Amino acid sequence: MTQTTPTAPSDETAFANDWREWRASREQHLRDPKGFLAITSLLWLGEDPISASDAPGAWTSIDDVVRVSLAEGEWLDLDGERITGEYEFAPIPERRGVLVRFDGGWIEVAKRGGFDIIRPRRDDASFLDTYTQTPAFEPDAQWRLDATFLPFDEPRPVTVDGAVDTIQHVFDSPGELEFTVDGETHRLLAFPGRDDGLLVLFKDATSGVTTYGALRSLAVGAPDADGHTQLDFNRASNLPCAYTDLATCPLPPAENRLDFAVEAGERTPLERNHAAPTEIGLELVDAAPAT
Repeated sequence: MTQTTPTAPSDETAFANDWREWRASREQHLRDPKGFLAITSLLWLGEDPISASDAPGAWTSIDDVVRVSLAEGEWLDLDGERITGEYEFAPIPERRGVLVRFDGGWIEVAKRGGFDIIRPRRDDASFLDTYTQTPAFEPDAQWRLDATFLPFDEPRPVTVDGAVDTIQHVFDSPGELEFTVDGETHRLLAFPGRDDGLLVLFKDATSGVTTYGALRSLAVGAPDADGHTQLDFNRASNLPCAYTDLATCPLPPAENRLDFAVEAGERTPLERNHAAPTEIGLELVDAAPAT
């Protein structure tokens, strides 16, 4: 691993403490009843009304507009607005969604791979109780690597498969991140991230061995004017598909398969929610040890 700036002992302590705070925040986020551990089904919307077995409403999607019809006594809450009867949602952009509250949980209304979907979450979902923790490698400052962002002349559309076979995702890649490990130069294709930053989806030699086999993700800070930024692989994270079959996560592009072991960041979760196909989507079967 290549690191250009030595780390003093006091900096090492601050680095480790910051990492532990990040891990605690990650675990708290996972246990949120609005999160992926609480999802009970994934339903594809179309012209014919469909209903979840454990959430209110009959749902359709016609001409990219999601509509719900609520029976007498059923209600939803959207940002403090009480919804009863018939309701039409504003068109939802790709990879976006809204959460609506119902008595007993939440429903995510979203668009993935060009399809409108709903994903109910239950406050009493068993996985919220049985989930223990996500193991991780101990923090190691040597895996905090200097990188250079190499922008494309124009963003390039990149199509990647999804964790659900029927879905593909399209990202406009702004460029690549170049970095060095053990004297060898590597590049990773970057996607747009939060707060003007970048997102990297990748596999490495630990994938399917000590880390989740499909991928891990890494948020990267916005490059400076000279393109300098940092890859802190200690914060390599599992996406929701590492925990549940009811996630539609994008998979990494072929360019982002590293031939060395990134022994940093989150490891394979200890438990996973399994689902089975139905006529209208996927429905939770059970939570079991991850395999």
